[in-house]
Amino acid sequence: MMSEAEKRLKTFQIENNIVTKGPLSLVVQFTRMVRDKVFPLNSDDYRTGSQGQVAGLGGSNLKKILKEQGISQMLASEGGRTSRGSMGLMIKYVEFLNAWDSEEPVNFTVVEKFWADQVLEYFRNQPFILTADASKTIGANFDDLFGQARKRQSQNPGTQYLGIILQHLVAAKLSLILPESSIKVHGASVADSSTERNGDFTVKNTIIHCTTAPGAPLIEKCGNNIRSGFHPVIVTIFDRVRTALDLASDAGLGGRIEVWDVQQFLSTNIYEHSFFDETNLNEAISKIVAKYNYIVSSTETDPSLRIDFER
Repeated sequence: MMSEAEKRLKTFQIENNIVTKGPLSLVVQFTRMVRDKVFPLNSDDYRTGSQGQVAGLGGSNLKKILKEQGISQMLASEGGRTSRGSMGLMIKYVEFLNAWDSEEPVNFTVVEKFWADQVLEYFRNQPFILTADASKTIGANFDDLFGQARKRQSQNPGTQYLGIILQHLVAAKLSLILPESSIKVHGASVADSSTERNGDFTVKNTIIHCTTAPGAPLIEKCGNNIRSGFHPVIVTIFDRVRTALDLASDAGLGGRIEVWDVQQFLSTNIYEHSFFDETNLNEAISKIVAKYNYIVSSTETDPSLRIDFER
């Protein structure tokens, strides 16, 4: 439950649309700037000589403050100094803090923590970026995307971003090459066992398993697939292909389980659908990304899972 101070701050945030990096950069730094000042504050004291910018804002200062709050990502290299509307927001923020102080002392510890949480929320809500870097292979561009997922996963423990993206990209590809009614797509957090599924996707006599960390339980499930008359396929990240093959061999299932790396799985499809015409590659990628985003919006509640394709 939010405290009264947090409710007050949330109202101010909503009223002034403080959700993007420029405004967030300003309030984070300005809060630190005035926390030991005598109230009431005078907004004229925080203008540059030219009157065009808020004094004291900068990228290095912002980075230092966020680091103290445990945030290592770069919010804004200019620290909000050149953001349009910064001066107007600063003046409103001064009025807001003065009004608060006239009622009771401002709890700056709560204020700094609140804005730090809003910065984290900003980062959590940013889409992943897939670029059309022609100097790299399609597989390498997807690997860059997966690198972003790994980084966000390390910064937000508890959410398996890489596994979710892998599963839904596979679903997107399958949905584009097969009749849509033949593919049942589930949220990535839905376990196979809870839905009595034999794997993530069943296509006729083939069962597809998506994983970033193949282990003995998955190989056992593949063995059950084989005994039930199905052909198991594991789709994983490139550096886990050898692990899956070795585990299959150790379980006496060598040569009976297909193991594909997701980068090749996707890039092969893109080349085929573009008829190996370089001018059509981006269109083929765009279709997979569009289908992926549709799946995410239909099955997940986290909007930051979406992918922006930058051509």
